Amino acid sequence: MTDAVASPVVGRKRSKRARPKPDFWAWSGIIVVIIGLFLGLFGPLLAPYGVGEIVSEGNYELPGPDFLLGTDVLGRDILSRLLYGAQLTVGIALAATIVGFVLGMVVGFSAAEIGGYYDDFITWLIDAFLSFPPILLALIVIASLSSDITVLIGTIAFLHASRVARVGRAVAMNIAALEFVEVARARGEKLMSILVREIFPSTIRPLAVEFGLRLTYSILFLSSLSFLGLGIQPPDADWGSMVRENQNGLLNGAYLSVLVPAFSIAILTVGVNLIVDWLGAQSGRGISEELTK
Repeated sequence: MTDAVASPVVGRKRSKRARPKPDFWAWSGIIVVIIGLFLGLFGPLLAPYGVGEIVSEGNYELPGPDFLLGTDVLGRDILSRLLYGAQLTVGIALAATIVGFVLGMVVGFSAAEIGGYYDDFITWLIDAFLSFPPILLALIVIASLSSDITVLIGTIAFLHASRVARVGRAVAMNIAALEFVEVARARGEKLMSILVREIFPSTIRPLAVEFGLRLTYSILFLSSLSFLGLGIQPPDADWGSMVRENQNGLLNGAYLSVLVPAFSIAILTVGVNLIVDWLGAQSGRGISEELTK
């Protein structure tokens, strides 16, 4: 019994020492994400004008000393709205991902550990939710309630939870069958203690990959809702709504009014995916190490 308890600890220490460092592309993604988080926190403080402030009598002005990225369809400073939009885009996406991830992990881990009828019910519930198109569920919820920030976070988090629960359950099923988890059960540890102290540490790497994927999905899904007019409402701005408001700028030669927010969405999602790709390359090794302890 002593060997059964000690071996996971030794295995974890050994895998920690052998953990490879991020490569060039992973570091590139990390830098992009850090910049995105920085703008999400301090973007409004860096903005030269207010988010809805009309600073020019003419619309779609070209970039110049006063307006570094030009103005939009209503004569508002694009740079200022981009910085304000970073706060909402990154903030809502990150909050929705965290809420949905925590909820999904609790549901998936508990289903794997409890098993029986509870596991069957959770599996059926997850399959039922996954059978509906996400955009359709979001449209129903937002149309029934509103498109304020709380509803957007809750809607995206709810869509995440079922998918995270399925992944969490699959990963936890493998870990729950290992000896050190059996020893914890034999010691009489409570369910939450087993989930937090035994199962969760062994699933960090594969779930980190899933978290990155969910964060990318949050950014794109929020931007899609805003582009359809169901996300952030004027005078507030996020990057998706900026693309929608200024799409006619492409016909008027004001390309930056559309390309800048669209490029911001693209570069942030690519940055997250570069990190996810690196984590994914390590997660298979991490899972195999856990299963051989």
